[in-house]
Amino acid sequence: MSQTSDPGKLRFVHIEPRWAHDLEAIELASFPSTDPEHLYNAEELALLAHEFPAGSFVALDGDRPVAMGCGVRVDFDLADYQHTFEELFPHDGSTGDDPDGEWYYGTDISVHPDYRRRGIGARLYELRKQVCRDLNLRGIIAGGVLPGYADQKHHMSAADYVDRVKAGELTDPTLTMQLGEGFNAIGVLENYLPDPKTDSWASMIVWHNPDYREPGAS
Repeated sequence: MSQTSDPGKLRFVHIEPRWAHDLEAIELASFPSTDPEHLYNAEELALLAHEFPAGSFVALDGDRPVAMGCGVRVDFDLADYQHTFEELFPHDGSTGDDPDGEWYYGTDISVHPDYRRRGIGARLYELRKQVCRDLNLRGIIAGGVLPGYADQKHHMSAADYVDRVKAGELTDPTLTMQLGEGFNAIGVLENYLPDPKTDSWASMIVWHNPDYREPGAS
């Protein structure tokens, strides 16, 4: 799979093990306030490229990786959505991918700082949605970081912040974009991913695949 997209004439391709170290560096640059132990490392990215390459994408500027969007298949109960990233993906030598999982869990979107605000995130979400259509998955779920909450956490709760972003009263660099991509924020996740700037809060976001077919349906 190789696609040329307008953002800077970048190519979007499936993840390959040879880019693992470059992608680790992009991950660290994208989340500088997060403990690296809770982020993807090169070994885990190489494993993901072997186990479920169809679910992860890399943006290339020439031959240079500049962004990635990763994910795995999981079973998930939306009625009981509270979880931490570590609970689902404990860095135990496994990617967490379940070939029989009904949902695509977006584990990571990282864009090199020099390539932000060029539509790369939106393109990666388009590709993830197509994975759901191709594999007949229920949709995309994820814990979404809330970078804008760092400036608001002394004035309101994370739940209030998410509600105000949903209402258009506040703008968040990540959540506002996700809402524009058709996601719904159904709540907040406590201690999702250690980040002192946001007190480790995240939003619980969901996109339902409109083309999903129940197994056995004609």
